[in-house]
Amino acid sequence: MHDVSEAVGDYPNLSRAYLRLAKAYSSPALLGPPLCDELVALVQHMFTEEEAEIACHLKPWRPRTAASLARDSGRPLQEVREVLRRLAHEKFVLFSIGKGEKERYGLLPIVPGTFEHVLVRKSPEEVTEWHRRFAELFEALFRTGFTAAYTRKPVHAVRYLPVQEAVEALPMALPSDRLEVIMDEYRDFAVGVCQCRLTKSILGEDCGRPLETCMVMGDFVPALVRDGRMRRVDREEALEIKREAEKAGLVTWMMNDRSAKYFRCSCSCCGCCCDALRQISEFNAPGFIAPPHYLPHLHASRCDGCGKCAKACTMGAISLVGEGERKVHRHIQERCIGCGLCVVACPRGALFLREVPAYRQPPANFLAYIARYGRNFAINSLREWLSRRIT
Repeated sequence: MHDVSEAVGDYPNLSRAYLRLAKAYSSPALLGPPLCDELVALVQHMFTEEEAEIACHLKPWRPRTAASLARDSGRPLQEVREVLRRLAHEKFVLFSIGKGEKERYGLLPIVPGTFEHVLVRKSPEEVTEWHRRFAELFEALFRTGFTAAYTRKPVHAVRYLPVQEAVEALPMALPSDRLEVIMDEYRDFAVGVCQCRLTKSILGEDCGRPLETCMVMGDFVPALVRDGRMRRVDREEALEIKREAEKAGLVTWMMNDRSAKYFRCSCSCCGCCCDALRQISEFNAPGFIAPPHYLPHLHASRCDGCGKCAKACTMGAISLVGEGERKVHRHIQERCIGCGLCVVACPRGALFLREVPAYRQPPANFLAYIARYGRNFAINSLREWLSRRIT
């Protein structure tokens, strides 16, 4: 991670509206980066000058009505409504809640939040030049590594499930380990393209794995289907998409609460493209991802050093060191997400998954998640705020 800190005085030619808006996105309350060239460029792309003059009156986690923003910006109410409609329902750079005159608009964190909201697409063909530029500018900001600051105290927001073929061999597997059991809770499903692999594809850096793997369930489905941003699928097609993703070497994440009631979404990830897994593979900041329920173990006498396990591991957590018959199987536990791809890939049954003795089950629901990890979110944000004050 390089130093991206900039002082407000370093942007004398930036308009007051853009500067205020960039500062709002940089807030630790929004898990934002320090004010920097990459953030400024992204904000200038997301908002026109006219849009910024209205949106700059928004504060983190304080959604406001069009009427209140019209009053503060000194612009006609109908003009403000049209701008907010465009930002929330065409560009998707703002979120909105409510309807009619009571509809309120707010800022999302850059990630997770704005990045996903903007790039939810039914197919890659729907990506415009505006989306392409957004993806390029986001990636430049993400590569600064600013997200690592918000996982110093673990928040364990998502967990990765063992792949189906591996979990079938685990009699001790919990319902929260089994994708089919989790999906039994829902009747509505929709699927779209993975925003992370879409971004890498735009940059010419994609790994060639399937794009259509991003999924929502339950109450999230109707709005995304109505807006044409995802396509509706039934449960069997949803599971088939996940099975095909696993065959391609992808692993499924779920939000880290057993009810999956409030955040009903899931994607299938790779260590090279997925922004969550890149927290480990690029920034050595695993605190966003819950520790695995299982870890691979080796029957040394069965291993012939073929290396298929290392090739299958999306996290680079397995390697074979040495040459010929002297190859030694090496497992880097800190990089392992317990997905079991290595176990499935081994032709000799030399690897098996073993339960982690001190494994802690996911919180029962979102409120239990907040009770367990909310303090760490606050501490991370406060530490980041204090570090900027000091420097």
